[in-house]
Amino acid sequence: MTTLLTRRPLFEGAEWNFDLLKKGYDAIEEIGVGEMGLDIYPNQIEVITAEQMLDAYASIGMPNMYRHWSFGKHFAREEILYRKGARALAYELVINSNPCINYVMEENTMTMQMLVMAHAAMGHNHFFRNNYLFRQWTDASAILDYLRFAKDYVAACEEKYGLDAVEAVLDSAHALMAQGISRHPVRRKSRTDQQEREIKRREHQELTYNELWRTLPRRQRPEKPITPEAREAEEESQSLGLPQENLLYFLEKHAPKLEDWQRELLRIVRMLAQYFYPQRQTKVMNEGCATFVHYEIMNRLYDKGLLTEGSMLEFMHSHSSVVYQPRFDDKHFGGFNPYALGFAIMRDIKRICEEPTPEDREWFPEIAGSGDALGTLKEAWANFRDDSFILQYLSPKVMRDFRLFQIHDNTSSSFVEVKAIHDDAGYRQIRRVLSEQYDVAARDPDIQVVNADLSGGRRLTLQHRVRRGVLLDKDQCDRTLQHVAHLWGYRVKMIEVDAETGKVLKEHEALPLP
Repeated sequence: MTTLLTRRPLFEGAEWNFDLLKKGYDAIEEIGVGEMGLDIYPNQIEVITAEQMLDAYASIGMPNMYRHWSFGKHFAREEILYRKGARALAYELVINSNPCINYVMEENTMTMQMLVMAHAAMGHNHFFRNNYLFRQWTDASAILDYLRFAKDYVAACEEKYGLDAVEAVLDSAHALMAQGISRHPVRRKSRTDQQEREIKRREHQELTYNELWRTLPRRQRPEKPITPEAREAEEESQSLGLPQENLLYFLEKHAPKLEDWQRELLRIVRMLAQYFYPQRQTKVMNEGCATFVHYEIMNRLYDKGLLTEGSMLEFMHSHSSVVYQPRFDDKHFGGFNPYALGFAIMRDIKRICEEPTPEDREWFPEIAGSGDALGTLKEAWANFRDDSFILQYLSPKVMRDFRLFQIHDNTSSSFVEVKAIHDDAGYRQIRRVLSEQYDVAARDPDIQVVNADLSGGRRLTLQHRVRRGVLLDKDQCDRTLQHVAHLWGYRVKMIEVDAETGKVLKEHEALPLP
């Protein structure tokens, strides 16, 4: 890290070179790590062309990705939109890895290169390294090696078994990626841990043992008769670990007809699905963190005299576009802009910590007036996901700024009911409802493997626990079940049941295509 000994601007004009990039990164790192105390992985900055950025888009943003026809389709679509001016490209792309890989566009001006390095190399990097979901679910030091292995393995399978055979497995696996997630991590216990637990259990029994318990009469409980078939089914279910929420994992381990190389392909797709699971739950927080960090760093650089007024105007124009939130009646409205919502809440946290109002002291007594905005934000970045972050930190001021209120649209009524407005009860209701919209577990369908007949007809039974009466789309469900049947090799049945009453609402079936 270099020391800034001058207050002259780091650069003037739009042109950049690699020496300027290095000089700019050192200045950014001095503020981000030295002043703000961000905890980051080592950074690797790579300059790429527009075509390479399009290619990264097509391959779900991962380097060294294996080949698949769908990536080419996405590339062709994105390229046409880009060439026609219907879509712009991202200024940067960042990979949650160690070292953290940051792709920056060669078409960027030097000001934009500074912005994206502050955004990605500092903001996203810190969030990846410190948020509990990423620490729990991803191994940043291993992902690049695993991608290289996956690319080589898929290529070897294509050469040995044929392109069509490999693509058929990958097509079905990609269709099931959303159901290839283990949402409840299991801490694997080593043999030593199990032995220690057994010793502690015996010691506890010896300490709490009392001879008086032997004198109590034992209650005879009538046993319900269990048929041999029911007992066999129960034992088989226990051996398979049912119910199982991770469909790809279950198929990888137990599908009767899959060969070893096909199971490994399922594992590759499953590992990628698991890798992206934290990102789905932290879009608002991740982008909000990166936007807050780049805003702070760029302003501090300007305050130190290291950015010209022209560069600052260019930065503010780009930043304002990033955090722009269209109105609900705007033709460009597509929901909440995660950059806008995340940045607004985090800037508001800073205001609450430094300049609280009486309302802030009532709503956030723990942090109001604490003076430690960065400490509060770092704790939030580390310990929350989108839904819990919004539920904890969305303030009445931000709700007023975004003009938030709650409406209820009942299809049986010709009117729309306004259920929450800008009063104390309304603020709390709005915050709760908005938080629920970002709860991935509540949005994703709850589908589990509940039965697998491995000794008879080999039928696989899935169950969808229906919440709030929302059934699966029939066409999409039937197409997806076809992929399940292809991997399973036999008949597959889906039962949709009410989550509260257990009542069967609908059934679907699929057979593998000949």
